[in-house]
Amino acid sequence: MGLLNVDRAGPAEHPPGDETSGTRAGSGAATPGAPDTSRYLTYAGYLQLDELLSLQRRRAGEHDEMLFIIIHQVYELWFKEMLHELDYVQELLGRDDLPTALHTMKRILTVLKVMVAQIDILETMTPREFLAFRDRLEAASGLESFQFRELEFSLGVKRPGLLERYPEGSEPHSRLLRRLERPTLWDAFLGHLDRAGFPVPSSALERDVRRPVEPSPEVQDVLVRVYAGSPALAQLCERLVDLDEGLQEWRYRHVKMVERTIGAKRGTGGTEGAGYLRTTLSRPVFPDLWEIRTRL
Repeated sequence: MGLLNVDRAGPAEHPPGDETSGTRAGSGAATPGAPDTSRYLTYAGYLQLDELLSLQRRRAGEHDEMLFIIIHQVYELWFKEMLHELDYVQELLGRDDLPTALHTMKRILTVLKVMVAQIDILETMTPREFLAFRDRLEAASGLESFQFRELEFSLGVKRPGLLERYPEGSEPHSRLLRRLERPTLWDAFLGHLDRAGFPVPSSALERDVRRPVEPSPEVQDVLVRVYAGSPALAQLCERLVDLDEGLQEWRYRHVKMVERTIGAKRGTGGTEGAGYLRTTLSRPVFPDLWEIRTRL
């Protein structure tokens, strides 16, 4: 199955520094952060299937609750993967490795397409099937997905007020605070442009990274020159536009899915449901790349 041959056990191999899939020798139990010291590895052991498949616990016992749980758990895994890859793209741009950055962006865009397509599966659940267990969600809401907020922060949608949703000192609060204080993908992109010979205004390079990315006419002038003078960098710009458009598509599909499932009802967690979600539409992550369209 997949790329992992489980028909024949062999010595476990670990890339340098990869300590994320370990087990305690002799126990079979996963130890976060510890290397795998076992000599042989199985498919189930490598993927920690015993633990993974035990995490789908229905609270209401309804048939469709299983689908709802799995879809959202898979979304969280994809959020984790996108954060992993976006951090890598920032690292690659920081060392001016444009070819690998473009390749990694292609992977991110492919993941995003899968995320959008998953909504088709969720929409096989009728409103009545969802309502059969919706009350058991109580105050739980997708707004609590701190990984999605991390994703927004990493792209430049910085909203410090979101930290108030999570208790101070908690892991989600700490992770979001770190993201808030880190430069974004857009900052790494501008730094790469500047080093490639397209002087970016110092006001953009030295901006307060705790604030959201805002449109800049000076940066837009630079981007127009990039499109005219560097096909490779223009391709990177287009990959960023693809990412921005993909996120907007995901938001739109999410809104329509909510509307067809619960209509105008209030969302779980006391939100305005689809009404709130509609306010998030058409907010570009990289506004400068959209502003220059009429000038290209």
